[in-house]
Amino acid sequence: MELSLRLQAVCNLVTIGNRVADVGCDHGYVSIYLVENKISPKVIAMDVNRGPLLRAEEHIQESGLSHLIETRLSDGFSSLHENEADTVICAGMGGRLIIKIMKSGKKIVAGVGEFILQPQSEICQVRQFIRENGFIITDEDMIFEDGKYYPMMRVVPKKSSENPDEISENRYFDKFGPVLLQKKNPVLYQFLTWEREKYTAIYQALTSVSLPTAKQSVRITEVKQELYDIDEAINRHFL
Repeated sequence: MELSLRLQAVCNLVTIGNRVADVGCDHGYVSIYLVENKISPKVIAMDVNRGPLLRAEEHIQESGLSHLIETRLSDGFSSLHENEADTVICAGMGGRLIIKIMKSGKKIVAGVGEFILQPQSEICQVRQFIRENGFIITDEDMIFEDGKYYPMMRVVPKKSSENPDEISENRYFDKFGPVLLQKKNPVLYQFLTWEREKYTAIYQALTSVSLPTAKQSVRITEVKQELYDIDEAINRHFL
């Protein structure tokens, strides 16, 4: 099975041999790929909506993998039992929803050794949540596909002996990704360049007004901060 670049990158982050729970499995392609390519010996494919789950079941049956991939109707972790999965995938959903799922399923989260997260929004908030709740990002990737940038990360529980780097407190670290910056990820650099051009244009438009309103002045300050963070990330890690 051939996946999109985004889903392929998600699968690449899964540790080989781990049992996987795919939360929000949609069409089931990730689950099928993981088993077909012997990345995972067993997958539990879950979705909150019955329609996508039925489509996933059809695809799983067509692939002849029903004995290795189990489907469950589940709101987040509600149908997942403790210690049933070594890896949990949450991909293709909003960052706020990912945070909500992890907060509401604390017992499940406590028994999982690896999370593969691919938030579609609120990415900074997801990284901040991870950092502040006993987890650490061990790997990241970023894909540009169909005109959009998709960051994804492998997250594991932080050992008590591990101390976060000082840089983890910096704003641009949560915004742009610790491992992406460390690896000098070329797609991240492309994203930063694009963001800089966008915010530069916004700044120029805002400051072209001789007497900006109070609301415009607040926005000018926000845009200046965005440009500062972008320049800091580029200068520290790519130049």
